[in-house]
Amino acid sequence: MPGYRVGFCLLVVSLLMLPEVGWAEWVALDARYQSHPLQTAYIDSRIIRRDGQLSTLSMLIDWKAMQGGRTPTRFYSTRMTKQFDCAEKLVRTLAATDYDHHMGTGEVIGGGVPASEGHWVAVEMGTINQGLWEAACAIH
Repeated sequence: MPGYRVGFCLLVVSLLMLPEVGWAEWVALDARYQSHPLQTAYIDSRIIRRDGQLSTLSMLIDWKAMQGGRTPTRFYSTRMTKQFDCAEKLVRTLAATDYDHHMGTGEVIGGGVPASEGHWVAVEMGTINQGLWEAACAIH
């Protein structure tokens, strides 16, 4: 049995060292940027990468009710990677993945591929993207 415990401990330590296993530190965006009463938007405050005027972060939308209607691809949450041009106030979605449980857990239902990598849009004031832009670009 001691070999089992050592192997299990090594597995747990290995998983904890992976950056995106699901133990993100999700922090809800300020209430003024929560644009829909049935969803809550979060960011992983530990993973914000800045390179010049570009900043990338991981976000999550968690729905109070399952989305997708009667389709087989119904989901409760979506994780996204978004990139911001801090100087120009632009945003694009690099990837999006839907999950069948809350908070980006459970089985992957869809997505995971580049969503709009080449498509930049303006950050609109008072939206989720403004809250994300402020976090990503360190505007207080």
